[in-house]
Amino acid sequence: MSTAADAPTEPDPERVAAALAETDFVRVYARPTGDALAAAGVLARGLAGGNTAFQVRTTRDAAVPDGDGTALALGWTAPNATAIPTGDRPVSAVVAAVVDALGAEPDPLVGLAGVVAAGTAPGDGGSGSLLEEAERRGVVDRRPGVAVPTADLADGLAHTTLVRTPQSDDLDDAGALLDALGVHEDPDEDGRRRLASAVALDATDGAPDRSVAAVERALRPHATPTGPFATLEGTADVFDALARERPGLGEALALGADVVVAGVVAIRDHVAGVHPVLADPTTGRYDGVFVARVAATPAEGATLPAAARLVRDFASPEPLAVVVADDTVAAAVLGSTDATAALRAGVEATGADGDRDVIGDARTGDARFAGGDVQAFIGGFREALG
Repeated sequence: MSTAADAPTEPDPERVAAALAETDFVRVYARPTGDALAAAGVLARGLAGGNTAFQVRTTRDAAVPDGDGTALALGWTAPNATAIPTGDRPVSAVVAAVVDALGAEPDPLVGLAGVVAAGTAPGDGGSGSLLEEAERRGVVDRRPGVAVPTADLADGLAHTTLVRTPQSDDLDDAGALLDALGVHEDPDEDGRRRLASAVALDATDGAPDRSVAAVERALRPHATPTGPFATLEGTADVFDALARERPGLGEALALGADVVVAGVVAIRDHVAGVHPVLADPTTGRYDGVFVARVAATPAEGATLPAAARLVRDFASPEPLAVVVADDTVAAAVLGSTDATAALRAGVEATGADGDRDVIGDARTGDARFAGGDVQAFIGGFREALG
């Protein structure tokens, strides 16, 4: 079985900072994940404070292009760049330590959004100092309720990938739930608690046991009164959607541009692809892996990573969930199996003669393979698991 035992070693933030301090120009290449994208924002803001020029690009490429200055890969290991790969700590937390070593102050809100996008609770994974600073500045305030990106609760409940409920991608059902609970805009704490309880019950009804822990990610959110979106967790959801669907817009958000309206539109569009693709999948259960075969075009492939995470957390009886379409696939795992290594083996088995690539880490990954055999992929994937 492919395991995550050989995960990349986390770099020393002091050494990375020393390398960046010696250059006049930094080229940042982030993987298309919310964590890596937010990390790019934390780094870029720190570099700007020290008057170091930079360029940020989100990429799926196997290597960074040649160019001036120092190249830095975030969320992956590039053969020709300094790298901060995904590891035990969120990339955003490591980058915050790099910025601190440069003598700048890491932006706590952007950094914590990356931490949450990595699936880590704020304050964990080496992000304790970020949470302390955010609380000191008053930019986060934990409260009862549900994590959503917008102040409009119905809109937020319908347009999130943090949970999967009957209200997902259904604004009318979300409004009906609020009406039934007597919860309206700007509810009091009791109303927020009632809403959280209802969402938790809906998300875990008939779901595997792990859904109880997974749904907690969307409950008792950190409100962000001065941030671009309503909650920290909702901000992380937007970062992840933009990284997958509209990376240029995500880069602008990470760098501090006012793109809130476009960000809300993007998360709505992303959700409109994620949840419907899971409406009627063909499923198969094997030893340790649950496969959901779905109908999705190559253009909709960017929705599959979020779909795989939702299947793993709220539908799969196995710790490893795979969502596969004709030309795209994504996997999400809890445990020691290396999801991306298994994806590579599966893609190799397809015999695809068109464009193909695989990106990810031990926990999550996705792949594109034009013209390959899906059944051959599933066979190769299962064989790699041992």
